[in-house]
Amino acid sequence: MRRSTERILTTHTGSLPRPAALLDASNASAHDSLLRQSVAEIVRQQVAIGLDVVNDGEFGKSSWAAYVLERITGFEIRPDELIPLNWLGRDRERFPEFFAQEMPRALTGAPTEVCVGPITYSGQALIQRDLDNLKAAVPSGTEAFFTAVAPASTGYDSRNEYYSSDREYVYAIADALKQEYHAIIDAGFLLQVDDAVLANMYDYLVQQSPERYRQWAQLRVDALNHALDGIPEDRVRYHVCFGSWHVPHVADAPMEALVDLILQVRAGAYSLEAANPRHEHEWRVWQDHKLPEGKSLIPGIVTHHLTTVEHPRLVADRIIRYANLVGKENVIAGTDCGFAQNQSTQRVHPSVMWAKFESLVEGARIASAELWH
Repeated sequence: MRRSTERILTTHTGSLPRPAALLDASNASAHDSLLRQSVAEIVRQQVAIGLDVVNDGEFGKSSWAAYVLERITGFEIRPDELIPLNWLGRDRERFPEFFAQEMPRALTGAPTEVCVGPITYSGQALIQRDLDNLKAAVPSGTEAFFTAVAPASTGYDSRNEYYSSDREYVYAIADALKQEYHAIIDAGFLLQVDDAVLANMYDYLVQQSPERYRQWAQLRVDALNHALDGIPEDRVRYHVCFGSWHVPHVADAPMEALVDLILQVRAGAYSLEAANPRHEHEWRVWQDHKLPEGKSLIPGIVTHHLTTVEHPRLVADRIIRYANLVGKENVIAGTDCGFAQNQSTQRVHPSVMWAKFESLVEGARIASAELWH
């Protein structure tokens, strides 16, 4: 994994808006051909704009997390059994009129994903397709990452009816995901593990007790480390955010409550939401918590939450603040979250996203000139 030894490097968190033609592809053959072309083009655009660490935009996936249910066995979806969206916490109670208008399923619930049999990995062909597409698209000498979901964020609208304990269930998920993780590493890419639900379940579970959340989260962090066994830490990025969904986010967990759990994960870099108005102040966490030696921090420096494009000077100021806290060589400038939560959703118009990336790259250049003057 590259580090910012000579200048501040730039990257993002993964999911980018899909081209309309790719979404409209009418058959598998047409889709696969367009997918290859689309991945080549999105990589080309990222490199051209100056991003240092790029990916495939997650174009081969239906969403950041739900995609994995298409690649593992053991689950069935019950459309008539609606499960509450507990991961939204008490925002649903505070803002019912907002959710009724903007996200009605938050009030009605989502179809339940039920574990009814052994969980095994069955997505070998799909992951190989996606890895081959990215490998063909990335220029020689360019570092690339590939995303995969964490155990805590797998089947977040699910219920276990098969395994005898929560631990057995979570570790079965981890064992299945381990195959995808190793495939990514074997292909020569950095593995980014996405884990929004680690943060999102906080508000719901602490209402039962803080200990209940810690128990729930610790099991899943341990399971993730189990799935990462045998993978060098410097090949892993761990991404925790508060969800790409555009909701009030008053119920978000404080980073202070999560940071020790996050730092337990055997990763070389930690990608954290840090630029939106609800979380920008949390740079202060790093005044009291030390980033482990040899690790990198990838704070969100521009955000998917706002259409406003961040000024390069603001980008530089944010980068410099983190550099002063954890060391300039330990900072890679990133984004808060994905600009497309799933294949049919985009958080800002693509033209705005690219303008944000331009500002990220320019701000990193300004910050580098001042940090290495």
